[in-house]
Amino acid sequence: LGHMERWLKHPRYQRLAECPDGFYMAAWGRSLPPTSLNAADPASVAFMAALYDELLPHFTCGAFNVGCDEPWELGQCRSKAVADAIGTGRLYLNYLLALREVVRARGKHMMFWDDIIANYPELIPELPRDVTALVWGYEADHPFDQRCALFRGAGLRFYVCPGTSSWNSVAGRTTNALANLRCAAENGLKHGAAGYLITDWGDNGHWQPPPVSCAGFAYGAALSWALAANSDLDLPAALDWFAFEDAARVTGRLACALGDVYTLPGLARPNGTRLFDALQAGPDQLGRLADDLAEAGRAGSFHAALARLDEIMRPLDSARSARPDADLIGDEFRLCADLLRHACRRALFLLGDVSATPAALLADLDALAQRHRQLWLARSRPGGLADSLARFEPARLAYRQALSG
Repeated sequence: LGHMERWLKHPRYQRLAECPDGFYMAAWGRSLPPTSLNAADPASVAFMAALYDELLPHFTCGAFNVGCDEPWELGQCRSKAVADAIGTGRLYLNYLLALREVVRARGKHMMFWDDIIANYPELIPELPRDVTALVWGYEADHPFDQRCALFRGAGLRFYVCPGTSSWNSVAGRTTNALANLRCAAENGLKHGAAGYLITDWGDNGHWQPPPVSCAGFAYGAALSWALAANSDLDLPAALDWFAFEDAARVTGRLACALGDVYTLPGLARPNGTRLFDALQAGPDQLGRLADDLAEAGRAGSFHAALARLDEIMRPLDSARSARPDADLIGDEFRLCADLLRHACRRALFLLGDVSATPAALLADLDALAQRHRQLWLARSRPGGLADSLARFEPARLAYRQALSG
C-alpha cells in the first residue's frame, strides 16, 4: 500500500496512485513523489494480486507479509471522499481485508504491519483471527506494552518486531538497538506473542555494511530464545565467538563501540543520527542542518567523536579472525569509521571551522564513494548500488557550490 514509489513513478502505474502529483510531507519539511496506492480503488487490489501471482509460486512458506505500513497519503487525495464518508481507519481496514481474501485464495497466511490499524483500536476486533499482526517499532522507548495489549485483548495472533537500528547511521546505534530488542522481547513474552522478528532496513542508500547488523541480530536472537538467561549477555564476546571468529577479541568490542559514537551529546535523533544527516545533506538542507548542529551538537561533540573514532579503531589491526572474509569485514568497519570522520569534519565546517576546506572534503567524499562501491560489490549484488551511490551527490553538489563561491 505504501512505499510504492518505485512503481508509481512509471506512467503505466500512476493511475493507481493516491496522490499522483505527489504530496508535502510536513514531518520531513519537503515534498515527495507519490508513494501510496489508492486504497479505495479495486484496481489497487487487482494490481497486488497480479504481483502475488508472480512471486508466491517461488516460495514454500505458508506465511506471507503483505506489508501495508506507512501509506503516508492515505485518504488525502483520490480516496478522500471515501475516507471522509467512512473514516480513514475503515478505508484502511477495507483494503487490508480485501488483500486477506487474495492471500487466502492462494493458500497463504497473511501477516501485516500494525502501525496504521493501531491508530484505530476500535477496529482491531474486526480483524479476522487467521491473520498475524506484526507489532513493529525501532526506538528504545517504543510502546510495545500498549501495542501488544491491543492485539492480545482482541484475541489476535501477533509478533513483536524490533530492529537492528543499523539504517540511517552508517555504524549502527548499539545502545538504542539493545534497548529496543530487549523491550520487544520482554513485552512479547508478557503478552504472549507468537513470534519475534528482527528487522534490518536499508533506508537512504543502505550505507551500513552487513557486519554492522550482527550485534542486533545476535542479541535479538539470544533474547528471543531465552530472555532471562541472555538479558545481560556479554555481546562483544558473543560476537567474537559466533559472528566474527576473532580469537583476539577485538572485532566484537569494536563493532559495539563504533555503533555507540552517536550517543555523544547532540548526535542522536530518532531513527538515525545527526552524523548520518551531515553526510547526506544537500545544498537546500544545509541551513536547517547547520541550525540543528549548532543547537544540539556544538563543535565539541564532533571533536569528541573524532577522538573516539580514533580510539575505537586503533586495535583493529590486532584482530585475529578465522573467517574467510576477515579482511573484508575489517575494510567495511574502516569505511564506517571514515564515513563518520567525514561527517564530523563536514559538521565542523558548517559550524565555521576552517580546518577542512570544501576542496579537501570533496576529494575525501569521492574517495569514500569509490570505496563504498568496491565493498558493496565484494559482498552484494549490483541491484541498488546506483541508488546508493546517488546519495553522495547532494553533499558533492554542496561542496562544488562552495568552491564556485
